[in-house]
Amino acid sequence: MRKWSAFLMTGLAFGLGWAIRGHFGHEHGAAWAGAMGALAVIVALRREDFARRMPTLAALGAIGWAVGGMMSYGLIVGICRASDFINSWYGFAMLAVIGAGYGFIGGGLLGLGMETTEKKRPDWASLLAQMVAGAWICWGLIIYQLEWKMTPPRSELWAACLGISLALGWYLHRNGFKRALAMGGYAALGAGFGFAFGNFLQIMGNLSGVSFNWWNVMEFSLGFFGGLGMIFAAYTRDWQESVHPSKTANWLSILLLLVLIPLSNLVQAFHIKEFTTMGENAGIADPLNYAYWQIWLGLLVVLIFALPGILAWGRTQDKPAMLNKWIVPLSLTVYSAFYIFFGHIKKGVSYHSFSNQLEQYFYWVILAAITVIWVVAYRRQQVAEIITIQSENWKRWIIWIGALIAITALIALISISSHDGLPGANTRF
Repeated sequence: MRKWSAFLMTGLAFGLGWAIRGHFGHEHGAAWAGAMGALAVIVALRREDFARRMPTLAALGAIGWAVGGMMSYGLIVGICRASDFINSWYGFAMLAVIGAGYGFIGGGLLGLGMETTEKKRPDWASLLAQMVAGAWICWGLIIYQLEWKMTPPRSELWAACLGISLALGWYLHRNGFKRALAMGGYAALGAGFGFAFGNFLQIMGNLSGVSFNWWNVMEFSLGFFGGLGMIFAAYTRDWQESVHPSKTANWLSILLLLVLIPLSNLVQAFHIKEFTTMGENAGIADPLNYAYWQIWLGLLVVLIFALPGILAWGRTQDKPAMLNKWIVPLSLTVYSAFYIFFGHIKKGVSYHSFSNQLEQYFYWVILAAITVIWVVAYRRQQVAEIITIQSENWKRWIIWIGALIAITALIALISISSHDGLPGANTRF
């Protein structure tokens, strides 16, 4: 695929996943979005070795991006709305830290899966143990010993994610997984910027008076720029031939992606009381019965998408040409549509008028754009074009991080000069 089409498609696909994730939240919602981002990267690279391991790589993307779902950021979003510079800047900067935590773990684990070869395999058990240890040590030291709390009285598990990121980064560095380290780094930069910038867009959107779900715009921004970070790292590295796919790993990943993640979202995010309240507000005669039907509809959607998906992926694992040309792109499209349908049910689209659920219809526009991009690119029969850049160095990363700090300060200045106080504003200091 051409560079512009690969970048745009990946950003849109991952942004779409994160926008829908705003309806679900937590780890289960982020896992679905993470899988969509990983699938988009595989589609863009058009490599048969990655296509054969598509379920496993998508599962790594899902797990990696899901980890950050433990972090709480609701109060931080409110601190960005403060009318003084220190609090507002703190809010935007901390959103960048939280977004970077999402990105480094998600991009790093996906990159590690992509960099796994027959001669160079990660010790997954050792890495997992180190990441768990890093989480406990960082969380205990920062929160309980130093008492450096980001978002009191909410959960401070951002510190655990920081420990996981440090452990993962150190493992990748000392074991020579430079490509995975770069993917984690650029995904962190993209997601960190995207989260802070997305909340700035939310504030400006609220000030504009336009009735829209600006929270989803913030989530979309995180995914869009996080996706750009991942695909940039993927396109600027010459990846070695990937390890031969494990059928066991692929099948377990298929079950995770098509069964466990959807069912987890169904159980965690679909509540009878919430649907009953929506039915009452919409004037439904029997809102409780209608609520139960919404739950059963969610389960039916899981069956409709999961069973054909399992059969399709299972029968094409030994046909890399078909996988690369059709199955991987179709998987991205269908898996995205699956999430959109789930979001429709969760938000009760049937309860509301068109104007009150406008963002729900924008999702289909974005998915159509993604599909058009890959169809046009595939008709041109172009192979992924590697962009050659100089080797990474610490000076470059210091510049990137400094630029991100400066950007958060700039948008904080613009934000406080645009209002005298907003509903939901918080202060940290």
